[in-house]
Amino acid sequence: MLRVTELKLPLDHGEEALERAIGRRLGLGAHEILGYSVARRAYDARKKSAILLIYTVDVRVADEAAVLRRLGGERTVACAPDTSYRPVARAPSGLAARPVVIGAGPGGLFAGLILAQMGFRPIILDRGKAVRERTKDTWAFWRRAALDPESNVQFGEGGAGTFSDGKLHSQIKDPRHLGRKVLEEFVAAGAPEEILVGAKPHIGTFRLVTMVERMRAAIEALGGTYRFQSKVVDLVVEISADGTRRARGVVLEGGETIAAERVVLAIGHSARDTFAMLHDRGVAMAAKAFSIGVRIEHPQSLIDRCRFGAFAGHALLGAADYKLAHHCLSPGATGRAVYSFCMCPGGTVVAAASESGGVVTNGMSQYSRTERNANAGIVVGVTPEDYPGHPLAGIAFQRHWERRAFELGGGTYAAPAQRVGDFLAGRASVALGAVVPSYRPGVVPADLSGCLPDFAVAAIREALAVFDARLEGFAMADAVMTGVETRTSSPVRIPRDESGQSVNTPGLYPVGEGAGYAGGILSAGVDGIKAAEKVALALAPGPALG
Repeated sequence: MLRVTELKLPLDHGEEALERAIGRRLGLGAHEILGYSVARRAYDARKKSAILLIYTVDVRVADEAAVLRRLGGERTVACAPDTSYRPVARAPSGLAARPVVIGAGPGGLFAGLILAQMGFRPIILDRGKAVRERTKDTWAFWRRAALDPESNVQFGEGGAGTFSDGKLHSQIKDPRHLGRKVLEEFVAAGAPEEILVGAKPHIGTFRLVTMVERMRAAIEALGGTYRFQSKVVDLVVEISADGTRRARGVVLEGGETIAAERVVLAIGHSARDTFAMLHDRGVAMAAKAFSIGVRIEHPQSLIDRCRFGAFAGHALLGAADYKLAHHCLSPGATGRAVYSFCMCPGGTVVAAASESGGVVTNGMSQYSRTERNANAGIVVGVTPEDYPGHPLAGIAFQRHWERRAFELGGGTYAAPAQRVGDFLAGRASVALGAVVPSYRPGVVPADLSGCLPDFAVAAIREALAVFDARLEGFAMADAVMTGVETRTSSPVRIPRDESGQSVNTPGLYPVGEGAGYAGGILSAGVDGIKAAEKVALALAPGPALG
């Protein structure tokens, strides 16, 4: 099989145009092409008058070697990679030691799935509820401001990614094509096959709920065990006479101890009490950079026109997204990076608090992406220099601004919101305009400078003008900004060594976003796979399986 990349065709090309393009690139007639499949399809909308589709295809021909010799090293033609996944180990018969996975988000889900597929019968613990019950609790918060601190956007089966756009693209290096394994498992659980081809695949919340349930059923059928509402409140650490430390199990709320030689820690970026417990238990950790800002909403039709021009609304393009970044020069913000985060085309801004007395925003889309507004985080980089001293100081920084947003919103989990025109003019909004905010339980017109650091206010003001020059109308006066966005990534990193274990507490395997090693569903899933493999090889040492 040959892989052919960078095949560019007009947006509305005919059915046979792709095969002809393959033939031209390979110098073959149609009868010499035995078959092909699309491996990836993206678009290039830099010229709105001539949007192109860009294909990567896998092609079957009679003599691959002859074609490669004749093309003499053409960089866009090579042997297609083997993307199939192969387990690295198999559980020995009678193995009693069951690994424990803490957290049922993407990292924990894929750690559990791969361990189960290799026969290790993992025990998966989650402080929240099963995904369908969790969804009911989350909707109750959005509709009635009834927050359950253990069952919400952040906590419960599926993790924070369940209530998002379900984005499945990442910029991680992935030489083993583990991302493909993630996508294939999602398709097996009911995701549309389109995610295997699209350059920016997504699923949407409603589909994710059913998929997560099916993946849980697959893990249980392979001998895994799920335990919901099982909050880990302590880590059993054995300390030998020479000071060597080792994880030996976990303690649940209520006092139950589960012994385990291998514990996968996939707690997500918002398990603040668990971070504190781990710090108290002496697990090595460090403060990490993250970002803070707001959610901005525009009419999706405006973004479509800006990106696609006359092709706005085209079925192959769908709702337009954007990706923006700027490094600031203005006093008070010099050197700060401002960028769009978790852009949700045709979506809604959602309440993502997990603690009483705080307001947190995030974005979500369904698979159809048909809501009237586009939204994205506009966030500013924050480093440990902004909150020095303690490994958990970033959590205190986040909590401070979340509570300020709660106060500005009136103390009811309504969020403070401001028109962009008012924000740029430095005045509080007293009313909103043509763009209707989607955040529920509701918004209160306010001055967002009251729930953001001064450097973030200055940086966002500077960036909005720059972004408007790139996407005309981005700084429209009636665009709505809702505060505050603080959970862009974990404010903590739990260092690990080459074996995947905590650098000072062997037996503990920090994984995913919460440990500071991933940023999204796909990268967290890949990290979970890698952790499962390391655990498997530790429990069943020997030659890797082919």
